[in-house]
Amino acid sequence: MSESKPYGTVLIKAAKIMDFLAEESNKSLQEITAGTGMTASTTIKILDTLALIGYVKKSEDKTYRLGSKLIRYANQRLEQLDLAEITLPYLEKLQQTIDETIHLGILNDNEILYINKLEAKHQTIRMSSKIGITRPLYSSAMGKAVLAAFSQEEVDQYLAEHVLVPHTEHTITNPLRLEKELEEIRRAGIAFDDEEVELDIFCVGASLEKEEKAIGAFSVSMPKYRLNEEKKQLIIQAILQTKRELEQILNK
Repeated sequence: MSESKPYGTVLIKAAKIMDFLAEESNKSLQEITAGTGMTASTTIKILDTLALIGYVKKSEDKTYRLGSKLIRYANQRLEQLDLAEITLPYLEKLQQTIDETIHLGILNDNEILYINKLEAKHQTIRMSSKIGITRPLYSSAMGKAVLAAFSQEEVDQYLAEHVLVPHTEHTITNPLRLEKELEEIRRAGIAFDDEEVELDIFCVGASLEKEEKAIGAFSVSMPKYRLNEEKKQLIIQAILQTKRELEQILNK
């Protein structure tokens, strides 16, 4: 039986070129060809495409190096890893107080991207969320917490560019009502998602700010039947305390 070839052999060749340039920067076409073992015609076609999308930069002396887009991706990934690592012990402490699902997210293309999740330890019903999913800013607790940290100009731009689509009958779709809620979030430091993204799910979230700019958010999520006023107040106070502790660390 013959072995199946991987799909996208051009991508494999492109990766080979980028691996070479990661080790050997500012190299000519001839040097890249020799270093990768590919023909000059194949190499130049791939290099031209990589340069077009910003993965490779061609200098005036006709040498090549890795492009700024790749570096930006790498830096963003490092920031995600750093935030997840820094916040973990504080979120674990929060979970000891509130035995519910804890999420950590970052702002990514005007959505909240989940980069960490701590499952409830002693609850039989758990959240279906996963690391890597995204949630809208206007309806999720973490999203609204981050949106509240925007300047008014940024909020206006967001509302001009996004239709507030209802996910449930409880989703806020009126921009004026949303802006009024953002004012309350700025005052209280806490945002809520009361069945706005998913029915029967209640979330409480807060932003994480570094140098007066929101770099992420975290939240406590649970089935709504487990919520009462006493537990709600306990969650709010625990989240505010965690926010204070984390922002002290982030702004050192």
